[in-house]
Parts: sequence; C-alpha cells; structure tokens
Amino acid sequence: MNEKGKASTQPAVHRTWRPMPTAERGEGIYLYDTDGKRYIDGAAGSSVVVTIGHGVQSVADAMYAQMKKVSFAAPHVFSNQPLQDLGRVVASKAPGSMKDNCRAWFTCTGTDAIDDAMRVARQYFVATGQRSKTLFISRWQGFHGNNLAVTGMHGHTGRRRMYMGMNINSPHIPPAYCYRCPFEMRLPDCRLKCARALETEIKQQGEENVAGFFAEPVVGAALGAVPAPDGYFQVIREICDKYNVLLIADEVMTAWGRTGHWFGIEAWGVTPDIIATAKGMTSGYTTLAATIAREEIWAAIEKTGVPFLAGHTMDLNPVSCAGALEVIRTVERQDLVSRSRQVGAYLLEKLNELRTFDIIGDVRGKGLMCGFELVRDKATKEPFPPASRVSLRFQDEAMRRGLVLFHCTGCVEGTAGDMMLVTPPLIITQEQVDEMIAILKETTGVMQHELLG
Repeated sequence: MNEKGKASTQPAVHRTWRPMPTAERGEGIYLYDTDGKRYIDGAAGSSVVVTIGHGVQSVADAMYAQMKKVSFAAPHVFSNQPLQDLGRVVASKAPGSMKDNCRAWFTCTGTDAIDDAMRVARQYFVATGQRSKTLFISRWQGFHGNNLAVTGMHGHTGRRRMYMGMNINSPHIPPAYCYRCPFEMRLPDCRLKCARALETEIKQQGEENVAGFFAEPVVGAALGAVPAPDGYFQVIREICDKYNVLLIADEVMTAWGRTGHWFGIEAWGVTPDIIATAKGMTSGYTTLAATIAREEIWAAIEKTGVPFLAGHTMDLNPVSCAGALEVIRTVERQDLVSRSRQVGAYLLEKLNELRTFDIIGDVRGKGLMCGFELVRDKATKEPFPPASRVSLRFQDEAMRRGLVLFHCTGCVEGTAGDMMLVTPPLIITQEQVDEMIAILKETTGVMQHELLG
C-alpha cells in the first residue's frame, strides 16, 4: 500500500513502500533524477558505498574490457586473472602484520563477507582440533548484515526482531559509545570498561567455546559514525590473544580510505585476524565483497585438504574483480586516503557548527565517515519517540533541498534514538562540503522548528 492506502502499481519491490525519485545519472559527488533535479550524494550511495564518485569512465572501461574476454567462469572450475590480481592488491593494502601475509576470499555482499568470516573462523578451529569453539561475540548497537545467521549475531534490535526465533542468538557486550556510555562513566576513569566487558563475556561463555569477536572500527548504521575511543582495540586485541579468540574487523563501511586509512582499524594500530569488507572496494560500480584472513588461518584450513565450505554461483566474478582493481587504482592515483583524512577533518569541523541547534546532541566521526545525533533535550540527551520517525523526516527534508543523507535509528537501547550519517564520496572538495553544510543548516532549522516549535 502507498501512503494513501492504495496498492502500489510499481513492477519491482523497493526497500521502502514510499514513492522515490528515479536516479538517471551520476557525476562526481552528484546524482540527477529523471526530472533533472540535482542531489549532493552526502551518503556515498545512501549507505557509505561510493568512494571515487559517480561516472568514472575508467571503471566502466575496465569492466567492459573484461566482459569482452570472459564475463563468467564457474568459480568451482576456473580461476581468473582479475581475481588473482585483486588478491595480490588486497594483500598489499592489508593492515599491520597482515600486509602481504594474508589471502582474500571474494564473494558478493558485505553480509556474505561477514557470514564467510564466521565460516573461516569455524573451519580454522576445526582444522586445529578446537571443535568446541562455535560462539561469536559482538556488540549491541552494531550492524553486520542481513541474512538470518548474521541477524542473530549483530546487535541492531530493529533488524533482529522480525527474525527472533529463526536465528541463532549470539552473545553480546555493550558498545563503545562514549556519548551514551552504557556504564555511565567517562574516560579515562572508566578504564575502557566497554572493552574489558569482552573478557567477562568470554569467561561466562567459556573460553573453550568462543571463536571470534566482531566489531566495526567506526559503527555505521547502528550508531551513526561512532568511532571506538583511543585504546579500545588495543585492549580488545590483548583479550582476544589471551583467550585464543579471533578478532574480526567489520570493515564493510570503513575500509578503502573512508576513515582516512586503507582500513579503519589502522587508526588504533591493531592488526585483526580476519577482515570482512565490501562497499567502497568497488565504489558501487558492481557487487563484490571480501573476507581477508591471516595466512596462518588459511594455511591450517588448506592443510586439511577440505575446501573452504562457503560460496555462491557469482563469487569470484572476473568482471567485478576487474572493476574493484580499477577503483583501488583510482583511490591510489588520486591519493584519496589522505584526502579523506584532510577533508574529513574539515567536514567534522563544519558539522560541529550544527551544535548550536537545540536538536543536535552529538557530532562524531573519523575521516569522511561522520554523523550526528538528534535529541529532544540536549541537556538530558532524551531521544525523540520512535513513532516520530525523526531521522527519516530529516532525511526527507534534506532530499527536498537536494542532499542525500543516510538516516539511522536505535542508538538508545536498540529501540529509540535518531542519527544521520554524512559520508560523501572521497573526492569531495572543501567548497562542496560548504555547499552541503549550508543545506544541512537549513534542514536542521526547519526540523527544529517543526519538532520543538
């Protein structure tokens, strides 16, 4: 049904039942609909995807060149050259001691990459005689994907409720969320209790049962660009090493320059055991994701002679791999990792000007992955009622003014709280940031008047 209660006549199902404009073309940081209206893509494809901007001809050329050679070769029968080349490039960009000491498995989506990270970890522990290790710990107010297995593991209440009872519910610990500290403490007096909660959970579950811990370096859809505090992942790494638990970094949003590093975890100087990544690797030009694991992990699995027990028909696709290679080369040529760090600092500085509005409770981010939180009362941090759908209304108001944002909910106990992600393509200039901020200020003013009078 549409907003008037009548059945929709659209021939395809969208992610919302509400009417949407039809995107016709993209160029740089801009999108244009079929009516000719221009939008700043302030959310990099709505969900932190686009790194190198829209309409880059060299990516289309690289994919077309591969299509003319071979578009599909069954991945259980053939290898392909773009796959091998991409594997080497990914290894060369991997963080810390993973650099040139890892292998990558290429699949279709970020959810697949997370699911396959669980499979890699499980198969590794079976290969090394540690069959009791089956559990994965994650954090509340974290989002890791949308299949049923992953839904039971991630901590986004709104996306879990429908499927409770159908999935395997995993253990969770509180998020690293200083603005609304779940322990009602402050740095440095808290001694990073949010990180130390992992040790408690491992002990309660039994260290012999815990295989891995999942975390986003900067929490995206579930917290609106909240980076972990300094020192957090160092403590997490120590705990994982102590109890033989694999540290799995969800870099589906945060990799490929988004946070000012090739991989977001690099900001903490920590090397994970497994990385799941997607989105920015292809900048949205095609579907591709990767699960990257340390060489030691793959070698143990390979030694058993048992193939990696994962995969879909379209995995390891040569055209997608060719597209990803050209996207990564473009990031290198234009030095977009450094640009993300520099322009991201400017964006965060300008976003902080929104704090003068009564409905802006917090502004946060790292690199060009930024966000802000909307509150009913700034002093008490009281959220708006979920039924008010404030973040969605904010997104709609910005769209009317030609700015695409990504609205998020559930930062308060998984059920309340409104946030906006501001994550433009890495090619954005300071002048274009100013253009975006001007629209944001107009939008915030209108929304504040509407919500508070």
